[in-house]
Amino acid sequence: MGDNCCLPFSMGSVKTLIEERVKGAYVVSLMIGSNPGDDSYNSYFMPVHKQLEMACALVSGDAKLAAGFHAIGFSQGGLFVRALAQTCPGAKVRNLISIGGPQQGVFGLPECLGEKGVCEEVKKLLDLGAYTPLVQSRLVQAQYWHDPRSPAYQKYNVFLPGINNEGDAKNATYRERLLQVENLVLVKFLNDTIVVPRDSEWFGFYAAGQDTEVQPLEESPLYTEDWLGLKVLKEQGRLLLLSCLGNHLQMPPGFFTESIIPLLTPPPP
Repeated sequence: MGDNCCLPFSMGSVKTLIEERVKGAYVVSLMIGSNPGDDSYNSYFMPVHKQLEMACALVSGDAKLAAGFHAIGFSQGGLFVRALAQTCPGAKVRNLISIGGPQQGVFGLPECLGEKGVCEEVKKLLDLGAYTPLVQSRLVQAQYWHDPRSPAYQKYNVFLPGINNEGDAKNATYRERLLQVENLVLVKFLNDTIVVPRDSEWFGFYAAGQDTEVQPLEESPLYTEDWLGLKVLKEQGRLLLLSCLGNHLQMPPGFFTESIIPLLTPPPP
């Protein structure tokens, strides 16, 4: 949210770090748009399904990714790369790594990391009504706005309930594709004030009907009824829940190189 593919102090530095630490690594930092400015803007205002279509075309059309690739997403990107793995036939994802990704959405926006004017526009649209057709079609963050108290969430949210296989209609392909990853790696920031509740980064969320008691993943129907295959992944040791001290995306020195880099192995010959 507000970042782009190529800033040298954010995604650009991650790309460089991986290239330095993983011998022979081919790293693509996806740009959603024709330039980095578009990429930043689209992180607020391009509907998620359109972003996924663009991302799918990029990875499917890259011959160097055809043998399989590791997918890493930061913040809302952690949710979106998981959606990419579920929706894109050409995405052969090996390790799927979400760093601070709101897998169950958010219900609160206490801090916004973008430009002041953009953040004010985001809050204005959410205040208008997150589940109105105007806001759902206009604002990315509304598409993973998860109000546990309102039936409007499942009825009118155009992205998150579907990708999480909530409601009566279940997409078996979403579950099958997620089960094809080698590991699903979820990093939660223990002092996060951006993702509310922070447990969403491990698929936890408020129990239905209220917004005070947080229900861990293992107690939710998402897990017990295994809508996405998360129970299978955990039982097979392929659901890796990592915790990280610090606020949102504030990884202490060495965390990424010690916890994430070892997962980025080359594809088998």
